[in-house]
Amino acid sequence: MSIRRLPSHLVNRIAAGEVVERPASALKELVENAIDSGAGRIAVALSAGGVERIEVADDGCGMTPDEIALALERHATSKLPDEDIDRVVTLGFRGEALPSIASVARLTIESRPAGRDGWARTVDNGVVERDGPAALPPGTRVLVEELFARVPARRKFLRSPRAEYAACLDVVRRLAMARPDIAFSVEHDGRRVLSVAAAADGRPERVAALTDRALADNSVAIDLEREGHVLGGVAGLPTSHRGVAAHQYLFVNGRPVKDRLLIGAIRGAYAEMMPRDRHAVVALFLDVPPSEVDVNVHPAKTEVRFRDPALVRGMIVSGLRRALDTAGHRVAHDAPADVMALWRPEQTVSLPAGDGVGGGAGVSPGDPFVAAPYPSGGGSYLNDRRPTFFAPPPAARAEPAWHAPPEGADFPLGVARGQVAKTYIVAEAADGLVLVDQHAAHERLVLERMRAALAGGRVAAQALLLPEVVELDEPACDRLEARIAELADFGLELERFGARAMLVRATPALLGQGDPKGLVTDLADELAAYDQALSLRERLDAVAGTMACHGSVRAGRVLSVAEMNALLREMEATPHSGQCNHGRPTWVKLQMGDVERLFGRK
Repeated sequence: MSIRRLPSHLVNRIAAGEVVERPASALKELVENAIDSGAGRIAVALSAGGVERIEVADDGCGMTPDEIALALERHATSKLPDEDIDRVVTLGFRGEALPSIASVARLTIESRPAGRDGWARTVDNGVVERDGPAALPPGTRVLVEELFARVPARRKFLRSPRAEYAACLDVVRRLAMARPDIAFSVEHDGRRVLSVAAAADGRPERVAALTDRALADNSVAIDLEREGHVLGGVAGLPTSHRGVAAHQYLFVNGRPVKDRLLIGAIRGAYAEMMPRDRHAVVALFLDVPPSEVDVNVHPAKTEVRFRDPALVRGMIVSGLRRALDTAGHRVAHDAPADVMALWRPEQTVSLPAGDGVGGGAGVSPGDPFVAAPYPSGGGSYLNDRRPTFFAPPPAARAEPAWHAPPEGADFPLGVARGQVAKTYIVAEAADGLVLVDQHAAHERLVLERMRAALAGGRVAAQALLLPEVVELDEPACDRLEARIAELADFGLELERFGARAMLVRATPALLGQGDPKGLVTDLADELAAYDQALSLRERLDAVAGTMACHGSVRAGRVLSVAEMNALLREMEATPHSGQCNHGRPTWVKLQMGDVERLFGRK
């Protein structure tokens, strides 16, 4: 077969494969064009997640009839006046988005410069259908209909309308964060789902309005300048973290990017301040001289290349750490009411003579942490008579020894002798000293209980006395609603409660009365992180692990000796209890010979 030049319509379709991957990518190109036109207001309307209809209207500079025709030709653009591609200052610059979209959909452009007449041009899959006057206010309106309708091989690979809608909303949200000086609105199937007003200098407020309004109170501002590079934005406190990295918003010269260098720098800045399996919530805006960054390295312009990557990484790490240092002792959550209620004098009674060490030791009647007789059969349940197992206990105090403690030689993990830093259990075994991470250990135990319950059919549910409303964004609610039946098998009973909220009616009984809001929020993130084609049972480790993490004994919880021993006995009887759900060890042993060497006895 001889080499030949491809026809223009086929060239456009090939280009569309790179530029127009899904409705969200077409929407991104259109909104970027609107921003580059100098618009002060951008309105987006979608139907069926953008598959059937995408409309973007702005009040920018507009185009003349000749400019509209030229804009629909490949590699025609107004954004490189001096042909210097190394100094791009606009979001778009290649001039191939509009002809690519017009080759795989029905595209209508209506535009009117201020003080002139309007004009419209319609192109249906590469064929011009209409070219004539149009009535509209100054600005431009672009309408994309029936995307990939005549390219079935592409259309069948699109995801559900809900998934495509979520991707479109994320695109607009990120672009709106970058430009707080522009007002944005989004409608989906005739319903307003996003609306933010323009503000001259309101990046923190815009970020909070588009993510979580609580972020304004649970974040610190970033402001750093170094060698012509300026870093700004907001960084969530280390205690305000999420289960996936989807809540990290990164911008370079106002362009939303997903750059590995920047993501790695964020991870390094938060190292040692949050669990390794959690992710910070940040919105970083990096402004660099155009000559110091190459934006022409990815078809969708979502990746960039820096001339001095070490400078950028160091700047982000130091900027984040400096900002977080100013947070001091701030945390992202207020103290729970039941914890605040513990700050009161305790009523004490005297024990009968002979009952315990120092017969007059004071103990609260009905105290939930009074040591219970140790179960002779190695019981597998922690003795706890409080309404909720997971709320922090009162301040630590000495406990009377009701029974002589068992010998460490009787058990592989030994017998509990105390607790260090309210996090680690110290146990004495026959051959050494055992340290146990109580949160990591109990997290594994809860996961294995949940697996056993699922093997028998479904996890038992515990109904909430008062159903709890959890507010999320609409795509997250859509993801949870689509999996309500499967989540019920895990013991989590949810119900849709309006467009942006879920109602929690029951939680897994294995978890006790934990934090339903945190659990549902993390599950929504988990559902967004993996392929919707997989069932929750196929993702058992991820979903059950998330639930187990919320249902485990937290670090900082004071345990009684009986509770610590019960935890050790259950670990001995549970498979895989040597590591937590995230691969970290749950216990380590210091051999007795090593202890003796520390004190020079060997």
